[in-house]
Amino acid sequence: MSVQSAAADVDVDLSQLFGSLARSWLRILVVAVLVTGAAFAFASLATRHYKAETQVEIAPRESVYTRPASNNNDTDKPILDEQGVATQVQIISSNEILKQVAQKLGLAKLPEFDDALYMSPLSRALVLVGLKSDPMEIPAEERVLKKMHEKLNVYGVEKTRIIAIEFSSEDPRLAAAIPDAIAAAYIAGQGAAKLESNNAAADFLAPEIADLSKQVKDAEAKVAAYRSQSDLLMGGNNSVLATQQLSELSSELSKVRANRAAAEATADGVRRALQNGGSLDAVPEVLSSDLIQRLRERQVELRTNIADLSTTLLGNHPRIRALKSQLADLDAQIRGEAQKVMKGLLMQAETAKARENQLVADVNTLKAASAQAGEQQVDLDALQRDATAKRQQLELYLTNYREAASRQDRNYLPVDARIASKASVPSEAYFPKVGPIVGAAFAASLLIMAIVTLLRELFSGRAMRPATGSRFERIDEVAMPHVAQAAVAMPVVRHEPSVRQDTVARQEMAERPAEAEAEPYTAAMPYRAEAPDMVAMAEAAAAEQTAVEPEPVRSTLGEIDVEKAAEKLIASGAARAIFVSPEGDEAAASAVLVAREVADAGLRVLLLDLTASGAASRPMLDSGLFPGITNLLASEAQFSDVIHADLYSDCHVIPVGTADPVRAMRAADRLPIIMQSLTTAYDLVVVECGPADAQGISRLTGDATEVFLSMLEPDDEVTKAAVRLIESGYPDVTLVTPLGHEPPGNPVPGRRTAAA
Repeated sequence: MSVQSAAADVDVDLSQLFGSLARSWLRILVVAVLVTGAAFAFASLATRHYKAETQVEIAPRESVYTRPASNNNDTDKPILDEQGVATQVQIISSNEILKQVAQKLGLAKLPEFDDALYMSPLSRALVLVGLKSDPMEIPAEERVLKKMHEKLNVYGVEKTRIIAIEFSSEDPRLAAAIPDAIAAAYIAGQGAAKLESNNAAADFLAPEIADLSKQVKDAEAKVAAYRSQSDLLMGGNNSVLATQQLSELSSELSKVRANRAAAEATADGVRRALQNGGSLDAVPEVLSSDLIQRLRERQVELRTNIADLSTTLLGNHPRIRALKSQLADLDAQIRGEAQKVMKGLLMQAETAKARENQLVADVNTLKAASAQAGEQQVDLDALQRDATAKRQQLELYLTNYREAASRQDRNYLPVDARIASKASVPSEAYFPKVGPIVGAAFAASLLIMAIVTLLRELFSGRAMRPATGSRFERIDEVAMPHVAQAAVAMPVVRHEPSVRQDTVARQEMAERPAEAEAEPYTAAMPYRAEAPDMVAMAEAAAAEQTAVEPEPVRSTLGEIDVEKAAEKLIASGAARAIFVSPEGDEAAASAVLVAREVADAGLRVLLLDLTASGAASRPMLDSGLFPGITNLLASEAQFSDVIHADLYSDCHVIPVGTADPVRAMRAADRLPIIMQSLTTAYDLVVVECGPADAQGISRLTGDATEVFLSMLEPDDEVTKAAVRLIESGYPDVTLVTPLGHEPPGNPVPGRRTAAA
């Protein structure tokens, strides 16, 4: 069964786990009280530190009435974004400002800022032996600046343009004075920087203005000279005279052509009317003649008279005939006047044509002159642009120079910062806070001790219980009666060998949980049974000797008990104890008991279980599902994974393990290396080998090794095993028996929670 499956067969018993807090309440409380007392003593004896804060606002301070005219477009405002505020924070905490404050307040004379002024004898001794650096090796100014940086905290208040300057000191007055001095030094430094920049600008502009004045004068002189040489006279609308004349002649030519065309059209209309005998009333020019209008009026008057007379007179009446004769003469006069109008229009058209021809000639002449003037105008415009640019630059320089000179004379340079809040002298120390420190120490110590107690309980395995429905392998229990059938520790034992009965009692731990909880030591080590009746045992022994009479075999070996074996190992200073159990798993109890006895004496003891069934390690761990020596040999685990604590003593144990034994035995050559490592870490390594022979234990022996032979009954099998070991090179083999051993008191489970 693997370790993963074993872990799945157990659950955490929460009542047992948290019950450990109630069982260990006194230890937890004592530790918490001690830690709280130490914290209270520290808080009471610690040096008081006071903290004060000054706030500086970063904002433009220029008044609207004193703002320079060139700054109307807000192009010279300081950077007030997050990066700008961060830059000002670095400037405030710079060494230059701190040096000014330290010099102004005389901080170099205070022991708080210079460790070298009053060094304690202990500090001087540490410096002499080289355990502490000598502060005198550092310049005094650097020591003061270092201390100031440690006590100073400058930061920008989030989402504002406020910079907070915090400073802590042992003196409350000094804690308030230093941040105020830093803020004042910062504002003064900003003003000095502005004044320096203004003076530099004025010094730069003065010679530049002189040079520009001369350049402007030369450029304007070149413009005037070129205009006179090129005869580029300027007319209205800031244009060349030739171009202006050409424009005027072009306009006049257009009018002349329009008048000529109108006169010709009117004359042609009058001509057609006269030739065709049509009415002249449709011609506006004819109707506009005053003579024709009077003739028309006379004609209307005659026609009116004829019409009046025709009502009383006949048509051949002399008077009517006279009026008709006058009417005919008027028609002839009107036509004659129309011809005169036509001739006048023709004369007007001829005059306009002549004027048009003259204007066309003049326009052609001016075109050539204007083209030449345009070419010259290009050069003239270039000279004018150069002169204009230089004049504009000169005017700008003159304006800036006047502003810089006025600020320099009046010494008015407002800084873009102000002290928004001055520091006040603190009345309460910010460190140490006795109440919070003591409360935190008490709560933290309680919490840590509770966690440590829970972890100890969890890692020890006492808080684990079998999972519901899980099944465990049977653990081979070693029968260990308290009273032997023969005298113990006799040098020579003579007996009649009897037929050995298999006395291995196999019972699962889950079948008797009540007994396991009531007697944990008995559940782990079933050989601690009640002592049998001495009379009954004597009668049974006599009956057995009477019933069976085999050939007598004499044993010349003697055995010792567990206490004597432990005393021998301690006295000899042995590093290794090899236990061989020819009688099987029942005799493996000798190694367990001896290891526990030596561990109880104060030595660091490890038991290595090399039996096939794990008879030695299972009673010590209450389970055979832990990783052990087979996992270590198979390279599936490390030393820290396979070393476990005995639940009932201070002894450590390496069980058989859960890896494949065949695979593990392929690396049996590593056993000497493993034994060497274990003997280095422990005072004594006890190895239970089971029914092994001399060749089997050869890999485990080394310097300071004691070999023991576990014995339950002094029969021929034990004697033969001892003889074979002696003949194989182990003459100092010692027989040990667990019979009659009484464990001291009732062991408490979980004396050790984990392997070191």
